[in-house]
Parts: sequence; C-alpha cells; structure tokens
Amino acid sequence: MWFIYRLTLRQLSGRWRLLITVLLTALPVIMGVVHTLVEDAPPDHDFQTGVVGMLAGVILPLVVLAIASAAFTNEIEDRTLANLTLTPIPRWKIILPKLLGAISVAAPMIAISGILTGYFIYEGDVQAIASLAVGAVVAVVLYSVVFTWAGIMTTKAIGFGLLYVFLWEVTLSQIVPGVRFLSFNHYSMSIMQAIDERRFADEDMLSTGVAIGASVGVFVIFLLLSVRRLRRMDVP
Repeated sequence: MWFIYRLTLRQLSGRWRLLITVLLTALPVIMGVVHTLVEDAPPDHDFQTGVVGMLAGVILPLVVLAIASAAFTNEIEDRTLANLTLTPIPRWKIILPKLLGAISVAAPMIAISGILTGYFIYEGDVQAIASLAVGAVVAVVLYSVVFTWAGIMTTKAIGFGLLYVFLWEVTLSQIVPGVRFLSFNHYSMSIMQAIDERRFADEDMLSTGVAIGASVGVFVIFLLLSVRRLRRMDVP
C-alpha cells in the first residue's frame, strides 16, 4: 500500500496540475486581500458569502476533480493497471492508497486557501477560519472518493465531473430545495455551521449528526463501489 501511495503522489504532483491548482485556490485569497486593502471597508456579509460560495461550491470541486479523477489515469492509459490487479493483494489495498494520495495532494492546498481566505474576509476570526478549513477538508474527502470512482468508471470522468459540479452542485442545489440534501457542498456547509453558527447560520442547513452521517455514508458507499469496479473491470 505504501508503494502505491507514493506512486500516486508522484503522479498527481505534476508541475502543470499543481500550478493550475495554486492559481485557482489563490483566487478567493486575492479577493480577500483586495477587500481588506480598501480603506474603511466595512464587513460585508454578502461579499463574505460570495467568496466562501466560490471557494466551496466551484473552486474546491474543480481542483479535486482535476486531481482525483487522474488517480488511475496513468495506469489505464499506459496499460499498467494489470500489474497492480495481478498482485495478490485485496482490491481495497489498491483503491485506498490511490484515494489517500488524491486527498493528500488536494486537501493541504484547499485547507491553506480556506485558512487564508477566512483570515482576510473574517478579519482573523479564529472560529470562522477553523470552520471554513474543516468544512473544506470534509468536502475534499467527499469529492475525492466520488471522482476517484468516476476515474475508473469512465475515461470521460472530467466531463462527468464538470456536469455534476455545475448542473447539480452549482445550479440545481441552489434552486431546488430537496436537491440540497444530496449535495456535498451542503454537507460541508452544515458542518461549518455547527462549528460557527454566527457566520454560517442558515435555516436550510442539515443538523450536525445528519451531515456527518451522510458524509460517512457517501464515503463508504463510493469506496465500496470503487473496489467493486476494480474487481469486475476488464483490465487490458
């Protein structure tokens, strides 16, 4: 497992992928910095909500999509996946380090972006910063397990992921109330609210127990689906 994990880290840490990721995660931080540089700029709830929404609802899933969907890309394209699947180890010992590799690359950058963004837009409020960072990491884990599964289900995982993010998370979850209960962004925002109700209070949020339970359920289900897919897929 350790070898697969290290191999995944190297594969997902390419120069261009990291550069694009850094540029995306820097956007909300730059917006926060610019806002603080404006003289006598009062705290603006709409601005804070918009920046957090951009980070959690758009930038975060796009970053994770670019990283997690590529966890198996090299092995599939180079036709070396057979080398892994022919080894006498359980399939979950292949899936899990791949997934952890994707999380290990995406989570630190997203967490740093969340911390810096929270620092500037919430004027150093430690509780708000912590809630934003924790919620962001939860979302990274959920998106990672889904997009890793998508990466071994289809060679068009990027297209699937973009459709999911913009159609489901960005559009439908905002205009159809019931859809929000199947939204990873909604789960992470509910956890943010549990940590800091002052900044993230919303009547439509889930209870803390439901949000945590749903997050754990999603993680387990898609992890098992990935293991099942690896067992049954035709490996060239």
